[in-house]
Amino acid sequence: MRSDPPGAQVILDGQEVGTTPVAVPFTYYGTRQLTLVKPGFETRTELVKIPAPWYEWVPIDFVSDNFLPRHVTDRHEVAWQLTPQGVVPQEKLQERADSLRSEAHIGQ
Repeated sequence: MRSDPPGAQVILDGQEVGTTPVAVPFTYYGTRQLTLVKPGFETRTELVKIPAPWYEWVPIDFVSDNFLPRHVTDRHEVAWQLTPQGVVPQEKLQERADSLRSEAHIGQ
């Protein structure tokens, strides 16, 4: 996982795994939730699909796991550009706070 700028906190499936750039070993393919957090930048969360390579497809996986003469390493690189956090005008912030406050009173 890489980010521009580097140094973002990486959260994979709800667990912190380090700061960018970071390499995370994985066992299972599929869809993973990836979140990047860095002060001064918008938090970015996305579902990232990690597809299985051809040698993991059934029934090919039996042959590749048992008869390949060397170990095969599968790597997936994810690189994201982080967006600087925008400054919210105080009026809009106050409107949002008032709206949330009124919704909380209605829900009681």
